[in-house]
Amino acid sequence: MKLWMRKIAVVLITIVTLGIYTPTGLLEINADETKDSLSKSNLNEDRPNTGTNVQQEVKFDIPLYDVSSKEYFITDLMEKAKEQTLLKFGPRMIDRVEDEFTTEILPTMENVLQSVVDDAGDNYTNYGITEIPSKGYGERIFHVYDYQNEQDIARFHVRRDNRPLEGHYFNFHYHLSSDGFKEHHEIGEIFWDKNTPPKWMT
Repeated sequence: MKLWMRKIAVVLITIVTLGIYTPTGLLEINADETKDSLSKSNLNEDRPNTGTNVQQEVKFDIPLYDVSSKEYFITDLMEKAKEQTLLKFGPRMIDRVEDEFTTEILPTMENVLQSVVDDAGDNYTNYGITEIPSKGYGERIFHVYDYQNEQDIARFHVRRDNRPLEGHYFNFHYHLSSDGFKEHHEIGEIFWDKNTPPKWMT
């Protein structure tokens, strides 16, 4: 690089960064000087004496909620289930199905999760939701998993149904470990369109 290009680059960088960098050593020295110069007595002398002492009691009404840890756990589980299901739809499908999912499918899904947690008794704290829905054409939305025993308790799936002359439907269902995950327990279904829906999570 030519010498004059270097000089121009140095000047431009100096102008651009002017004032951005402040050496920290100078800041510490300046802070110590101001701390020493201000004393408590000087502060009190500068204040005008009004002769009145104002004391005011402020009361705050903070509502206390009697929420058991089980109710909190179920609410958290339901939020994660909703999040995983919306993640499963992906950005291309979410706008068309989110409202219907929230009104038709989610309440039933919440009831099922409530019953799964109730069936666990005191062991519900070992339960969690898997966080990776299947992509492409896979059915898995999430599984309720027992982390202590390392096994699935319930599996929530959505299947694509193509009915001739009707169109494509999303069939939501779940399987339980009590029957070996063989039975399809229906949650509900959402109509998509006569056109083929895109792959999951796209």
